[in-house]
Amino acid sequence: MIAALRATGEIMAAAWRDSPGRMALSVVLMILGGAAPPLLALALKDGIDQVVAGDVAGAVLTGGLVGTLAVCSLMLHHFAFIPYGEAADLVTVTMDCELIELANGSAGLEHHERPDYANEISLLRKEIGQYPDALVGLMALLSLGVSTAFTAWLLASVSPWLMLLPVAALLPMYATHRAQDVQNGARERSATVSRQARNLFELGTSAAPAKEIRVFRLQDEFRRRHHALWADEGRVLARAELRSALIEAAGQLAFSAAYIAAVLLSLRQAISGHGSVGSVVLVITLATQVNRQINSALEMFRRLQRMTRGMTRLRWLRALIAAHQPPPADAEVPDSIRTGIRLTDVAFAYPGTGRTSLHEVNLTLPAGSTVAIVGENGAGKSTLVKLLCRFYDATAGAIELDGTDIRRFPLDAWRGRIATGFQDFVRFEVAAGQTVGVGDLPFLNDENAVLAALDRASAASVIDQLDQGLTTQLGKTYANGRELSGGQWQKLALSRAMMRKAPLLLILDEPTSALDAEAEHQLFERYAEHGRRIGQANGTITVLVSHRFSTVKMADLIVVVANGHIAEAGNHASLLELGGTYASLYRLQAAAYQS
Repeated sequence: MIAALRATGEIMAAAWRDSPGRMALSVVLMILGGAAPPLLALALKDGIDQVVAGDVAGAVLTGGLVGTLAVCSLMLHHFAFIPYGEAADLVTVTMDCELIELANGSAGLEHHERPDYANEISLLRKEIGQYPDALVGLMALLSLGVSTAFTAWLLASVSPWLMLLPVAALLPMYATHRAQDVQNGARERSATVSRQARNLFELGTSAAPAKEIRVFRLQDEFRRRHHALWADEGRVLARAELRSALIEAAGQLAFSAAYIAAVLLSLRQAISGHGSVGSVVLVITLATQVNRQINSALEMFRRLQRMTRGMTRLRWLRALIAAHQPPPADAEVPDSIRTGIRLTDVAFAYPGTGRTSLHEVNLTLPAGSTVAIVGENGAGKSTLVKLLCRFYDATAGAIELDGTDIRRFPLDAWRGRIATGFQDFVRFEVAAGQTVGVGDLPFLNDENAVLAALDRASAASVIDQLDQGLTTQLGKTYANGRELSGGQWQKLALSRAMMRKAPLLLILDEPTSALDAEAEHQLFERYAEHGRRIGQANGTITVLVSHRFSTVKMADLIVVVANGHIAEAGNHASLLELGGTYASLYRLQAAAYQS
């Protein structure tokens, strides 16, 4: 209950910050709307007593009041919905923005890559969409609170014993609270299965996998697996639904007994002369209202419980992101690199796995050099790149730039001097020029800067093929959007990496996977030449990551990663002379391409 009250306060505070005028108007209208039904019952009592007493004039006036209160009961809540419905939408936008900020506001990637964190964030995404309903529920609970207070006062005026009727209403509310806990537990237990089923659904309904699904005749297999996953989740949820239904039924039966007792008590008082006919009508009307209030309250409490779970997860995510903020910086990122980047006894294990991905890495990347990191899939190449970008910090050891640990630099300032192109690049569905320009936001709409980046990436031909050039809308999200091939998207991503003119570190992590080996080799040659030019000016280090050994032989330093450690390091000629892993795999791949 404390968690529910805390969540209520947070949602109401957020709504008030976004729309104080709307919320104030809604509160007034909901209070009046809550008071109208019990006052209507009181007016009915007085009207009936006046009719029995023969007071025609009083009965007519009371009838008019009854009509007015009936209209208020029906209309005030509807009028209140307009402002608080708009406030609810604004709260949802605020919460969406906060979730986006939290998802991208941490120093690293741990909350994206850990499965247990992914489950929590997946549930939070779903629950945030229910926040408008939650705010509607809170406003309805406010109205119910006012209505219940008036109802209790009027019941007490007939008999103090009738005060127990609203108290009895707490039993089904508590039962609903317990039932919701049962359902929440079931949803959490089935979260992984649910995420897998949604992933299958997205694969089966998206355009990208459609070709392989048809060629490999996977339709039936997708349906079978999707059905099996939902069946597994359904069994867990069905058991929870049955158990929660029995709990709620017990609460409702308890209140029904109290309802019957209240009606019998009012009839007994009327028969014994201690009450009027109007009092009997009052009790029956109020008891019926209490029953409706309970049913409404139960639904509102369900919404409140869902909102409570969502707010609890949101607080968890806030705490998680806050705990993963980088340590205070006490050094400035230099304008240029004098000696290079040195990795000393670096080890790393992904959080939550207990498995070491890198161990005892000792390596120097000289200033102004072009460094190729090669190795088979899973060797640890991309993990090394993540440490250089500080998506994670090393578990042990240190990474130093000119003798200064990079953890001492302000994180934003360090990343501001890095340019990257990744294998799993983003397809920004915006204007073609902006797809490139986001690589250096101050020059987002600078046509000359974008064209220069396209030229450095050998991607100007992609723009030349678009009818509206840099202003062409990209992506299928838009009716007039132009869809590109995988290779074209990749070239624009590479151009994005070339937007920053003088980075300290240029990293290309298998960015040409959609290209053949010859095309990759030519691009790497061009990038290496570009890296050497800017390296002469400010010591920029260019890092090329590839699993194709034959495409990186132009590099000044070739680093072979195997099983999480540095197996070999040197230039192409020295590694061939060494006759180790590089030489073996280079000749093997070269022979395969020649054949």
